[in-house]
Amino acid sequence: MDFKRTLLAAALPITAALTFTLSSAAQALEIKFADIHPAGYPTVVAEEQLGKTLVADSDGKLTFKMFAGGVLGSEKEVIEQAQVGAIQMARVSLGIVGPVVPDVNVFNMPFVFRDQAHMRKVIDGEVGDEILDKITHSEFNLVALAWMDGGTRNIYTKKPVRSLADLKGMKIRVQGNPMFIDTINAMGGNGIAMDTGEIFSALQTGVIDGAENNPPTLLEHNHYQNAKFYSLTGHLILPEPIVMSKITWEKLSPDQQVLVKKAAKAAQAQERTLWDAKSASSEEKLKAAGVEFITVDKKPFYEATASVREKYGAPYADLIKRIEAIQ
Repeated sequence: MDFKRTLLAAALPITAALTFTLSSAAQALEIKFADIHPAGYPTVVAEEQLGKTLVADSDGKLTFKMFAGGVLGSEKEVIEQAQVGAIQMARVSLGIVGPVVPDVNVFNMPFVFRDQAHMRKVIDGEVGDEILDKITHSEFNLVALAWMDGGTRNIYTKKPVRSLADLKGMKIRVQGNPMFIDTINAMGGNGIAMDTGEIFSALQTGVIDGAENNPPTLLEHNHYQNAKFYSLTGHLILPEPIVMSKITWEKLSPDQQVLVKKAAKAAQAQERTLWDAKSASSEEKLKAAGVEFITVDKKPFYEATASVREKYGAPYADLIKRIEAIQ
């Protein structure tokens, strides 16, 4: 009997340690991060570093897996999966958020930012944090953590657009936001909502005459193969939020929540440096591939979209004044 007791006493610490290990493993929370952009894209590289930080600084209580290239679906599908906790984090376009969280549409209005430097000062300050809070405290069921720089959006087409008149009647793909459709329509085109993954074939088959986005997207998604003219309209300069499923957020400890916020803000800073380098190299590669960069007079495009700002801007009048005042 004494021998059995000795064996039992010796086994208890081992059993306890094994139980603790299994319990810790069971409690490790996997963070699946989705982005439609391919591996090597500035947002994806910054997000991968974010993941490494979460794993290292959480002592293994958080694990991380990156799903780039749209493998988990379109941005709309990714958001829907994040809302129910099937995906834990994502980088999404603000145009997708606008129809659900109307307050973010202040950033979606054409020509609301003077240039990229102005946009960055806005998102780095109080206004940027306020918009993140609007997303978090909406019924969107997502927590908005930081901003990625989505670059300046310009129009790329099969036939050159050198003036406002050249755009007339052209079918231009936009994100699924009524404001973006109205923006293209106001400039004389025909705005068509479409997922990013459908653009290449739509350009190839003539379903659309062009689209609008930044140079890295034009290059990385191979749209330049069918659209050789890039008109520098600069009609939109869109920051893009990093979001986390609220279901996942509420599973985190307070310390882990602080860690996630800190890592997201670090990714915001890293992506900006990566973005500038990528934009410059993308422009060089596009020009080498035969894409013509066309400088246009922006004033007619700005004036043509006045009706869009009037239609959508009234609820954000005070916010717009604050944005305009930021130097």
